[in-house]
Amino acid sequence: MRFFVEVRRRGVLKVAVAYLGVSWLALEIGHTLFLIFELPHMGLQLIFALLTVGFPLALLGAWLGWFDGMLPQAETAHAAPTEHPGGAPAHGSGHEGAWHAAVFGLLVVVVIAIAVAMRFFGMAQSGHDAERAGVPAAAEAGHPAAGASAPAPGGAAFTPPAHSIAVLPFANMSGDPRQEYFSDGLTEELLNSLTSVPQLRVAARTSSFSFKGKDTSLGEIARALNVGAVLEGSVRRDGLHVRITAQLIDALSGYHLWSQTYDRDLKNVLALQTEIATAVSGALQASLLKENTVRMETGGTQNPEALDAYLLGKALDRAGSDEKNVRTRRDSYARAVAIDPGFARAYVGLGIAQQVYASNFLTDTNAVQGGFARARATVEKAISLAPDLGEAHAALAAVLDRGYLDSRGALHEFERALVLAPNDPQVLLAAGWFLASKGRGEAGLAHIRRAVQLDPLNAAVHRQFSYALQDTHDYRESIAEARRALSFSPNDGRLIAQIGMAYINLGDLAQAQQSCEAADADWGRYTCLAIVYHRLGRRDEAQSQLAVLQKEFGASAAAQMIEIYAQWGDIPHALQWLETAYRVKDSGLTAIATNALFDPLRGQPRFQQIARALALDS
Repeated sequence: MRFFVEVRRRGVLKVAVAYLGVSWLALEIGHTLFLIFELPHMGLQLIFALLTVGFPLALLGAWLGWFDGMLPQAETAHAAPTEHPGGAPAHGSGHEGAWHAAVFGLLVVVVIAIAVAMRFFGMAQSGHDAERAGVPAAAEAGHPAAGASAPAPGGAAFTPPAHSIAVLPFANMSGDPRQEYFSDGLTEELLNSLTSVPQLRVAARTSSFSFKGKDTSLGEIARALNVGAVLEGSVRRDGLHVRITAQLIDALSGYHLWSQTYDRDLKNVLALQTEIATAVSGALQASLLKENTVRMETGGTQNPEALDAYLLGKALDRAGSDEKNVRTRRDSYARAVAIDPGFARAYVGLGIAQQVYASNFLTDTNAVQGGFARARATVEKAISLAPDLGEAHAALAAVLDRGYLDSRGALHEFERALVLAPNDPQVLLAAGWFLASKGRGEAGLAHIRRAVQLDPLNAAVHRQFSYALQDTHDYRESIAEARRALSFSPNDGRLIAQIGMAYINLGDLAQAQQSCEAADADWGRYTCLAIVYHRLGRRDEAQSQLAVLQKEFGASAAAQMIEIYAQWGDIPHALQWLETAYRVKDSGLTAIATNALFDPLRGQPRFQQIARALALDS
């Protein structure tokens, strides 16, 4: 008790109260000024740190009597009480002077802290500008910046595009590895929200997530993805509550541009995505128009259970493409729309899963057509719920093209998707491949190259680029892109068969045979080897490959049967299979205008008639 009496007598409590009050006021004013002048968040953090360090020093100073001249003489341990004439202790002016002096002193501390912070920011900005001009930040500032990227090979400066960003997978802080799909899913949804900002160049999900679990510096990631900023963070889920911590880092200097922690109910997760995207856009000084904030929330859900089922479906999208996986993800999306019948994005996921299942795992032609009909109805439902959802229009375009051979309808939907989602690499990729297969190679490859810039580490992007280059008859480059894709996905048998088909078109039968014999036992391998063996004079082996193809896939491999018979020079059989393919709407006819394996039939009247019917300009 004597200690507390002494604390009070020495004025420690008065100094503590004064210090905390002025510190709170300084931080509030500082926060407002930092927002107005768009100063870096770390400056405010530095002020807070200085004030925190100063607090125990102020208390120590009060105990040691540093402020005796500022406090009432009667309450200090180092001076005798002073009384007015008549014995009354002095009050009023001495007390006010103490408070004024304390406030003045603390304001001086705050001003010094702000000056230090601004100096710190100036050094960071100087280094940042120097690096953009080709001068390393270390040389400009006199020391290496934490997290700054190293000079490019050969001394070239790293100059990523303005307003470019990568979103790394947010860490799962829930303590349950089974919640990984949830943190990854929320990260992907945030990434998709950022792609709605036209001024932002956002690295695609597959490339950004390829660094998950790897000990790679932010500078290396930025160089690999060619971006100037990186967004990272964490997700902690507790029932229907979620805490998201996000921080935006300048990839050139390593300095924090912005950071924030959000505590939300999962019912408000759509608004949270928009809030974070708005803050990130502001930190990058990119314009976020009102219509884009509306588009970010288009087609979403406020139902936590529906969101959970949807994110699980998205996780399964990336887990593989075997039949069990496709069925499971289809069921997950179906559960999401059953919980929330207004969840448009879940309808898109369901429609794509239905299309993939019909294309890859159904062989009966009636079943295939029924599968495409269900997929079409599903994505049309999504569009009816969210007419401005770009991914829904792209999904409908794919169904119309591959399930109905409706080139003109697909073109209309792709054009709409490109307007609504111009920065979505999947939309760019699908539209580009579509155009290339219809003979519009220049426009198609331009879209695909844009997708490659946004998603450079994605095997599927390079695979479809290879397909498009085959449609434009650039076989050497098609092989090179297929090999790039294999560097990311070494066991993809479809790519190996694709390389074999390109070698066939180049006339290199030895390389074609080597590739096709190494491919998976699928329609690509059977088609390739049937053509190669026939050209090598091994007719019985060629016939055996054709028999296996027909037995396993029946009429659903009609387009491949056309290719084989046309390359064998058996025009009558090729035309018979052409009629079958046209009747069952085989997706292999989508590239009828550009497939070089169909060339022996191009002089046939019936082939010309069908080709005109499927052309974009017919």
